[in-house]
Amino acid sequence: MTNTSADPAALGDLMHAAFRGLRKRWMYQLAPFGLTPHQFRALNAVGRAAAAGEDTGGEPGLRLKELAERLRIAPRSATEVVDQLADKGLVERRAHPSDRRATLLSLTEEGEHLRARVNADRKREADEFFSVLDPQDRTELARILGELLPG
Repeated sequence: MTNTSADPAALGDLMHAAFRGLRKRWMYQLAPFGLTPHQFRALNAVGRAAAAGEDTGGEPGLRLKELAERLRIAPRSATEVVDQLADKGLVERRAHPSDRRATLLSLTEEGEHLRARVNADRKREADEFFSVLDPQDRTELARILGELLPG
């Protein structure tokens, strides 16, 4: 068992080590699907927007600028990730109906299926990763981590 000192530096080290372990598992988990964590985050953000029924000016889809904001990355980086997903046939771009400068993003049918498969696999992996904690500890961890999130 790891020393659970309340020392902030020790807590930061523990959190960082746990995150590294989770991120490593996440990278290995995505590899068979041919995705990087950045690509899946983008795929999932576009899919969540569609699932929430979000639209832009009466047209379903997510603007590239909105994707960049949600992922907290530069628009140029978002363009690169979307290019990669489009090359894989997972995301499609459409012209915005009322703004010629804007492009709307949506998942292709293949993108929707892949997103669902990865999310199901991700849930299974997360259940396995957090299985060392009893349900009360999971609830408490979720509460604590929620307190640490900005805004």
